[in-house]
Amino acid sequence: MVAASFLQSELSQDITWLEWFIVAAPFSLVMSVGLYFIMMWMMPPEHEDLPGGTSAIAKPLHDIGPMSRNEKLLLAISLLLVFCWATEGVLHDFDSSTTTVVAVALLFLPGIGVMDWKSANPQIPWGTIVLFGVGISLGTALLQTGAAAWLAEIAVDRFGLSYLSPLAVLAAVAAFLIVIHLGFASATAMIPIVIAVLQQVETPGLNVFGMTILLQFVVSFGFILPVNSPQAMVAHGTGTFLVRDFVRTGLALTVLAYVLTLIFGATYWRWLGYV
Repeated sequence: MVAASFLQSELSQDITWLEWFIVAAPFSLVMSVGLYFIMMWMMPPEHEDLPGGTSAIAKPLHDIGPMSRNEKLLLAISLLLVFCWATEGVLHDFDSSTTTVVAVALLFLPGIGVMDWKSANPQIPWGTIVLFGVGISLGTALLQTGAAAWLAEIAVDRFGLSYLSPLAVLAAVAAFLIVIHLGFASATAMIPIVIAVLQQVETPGLNVFGMTILLQFVVSFGFILPVNSPQAMVAHGTGTFLVRDFVRTGLALTVLAYVLTLIFGATYWRWLGYV
């Protein structure tokens, strides 16, 4: 949503949830398969079999009991929200942000909602929300002050990006984003710089809009250090793994993600016209 917002404000182009899904789903599917095999190889389960077998699973399921009214309402609202996302631009013109806000409002609505503010407030990760808010504010400041364009001009000149092929630009900027992400918990503020860099590149036929979407995926490659993403920091806070475990598996995942980015950039994304 952050990337879509910057794309709309800077390039006056919108992308629907369905269009984003078509671009991202194949990459995410292949990456998920790779994630499974890498983690099973580098961090195999401590037990081959679950102690107690199927009965250990059956008892907790029985104790949970049938779905409650609130659970059914939550499921219904969630399915309706996904339907609204997927049909954006097809059956209606409401964007994903609007439908999400409406869905959340329904969850709190008296008589319909499944929770109240008093019980939900302590469970909201306000630190994460502030973190992303700061990133968005920093990105906006970079655009409004002209700092993004200034940084982009330096980057294009130093990396020699001016006349590289679209795939070479994707490879170079993706590698830069992976390295720069090591120092940040959220690289949201890098999106305006990415847009400005691509606008400085003089390669004929370069799709700035499409390339920004693809590089937004790379911005999310926070796999190497726990501090690279809010989700990783939450997971590390459980105390169930060490930083070195995260680093060694994260390096393998980052290499896989980078290679897949180049493969998809040379094939599927190129066929869609994004590269």
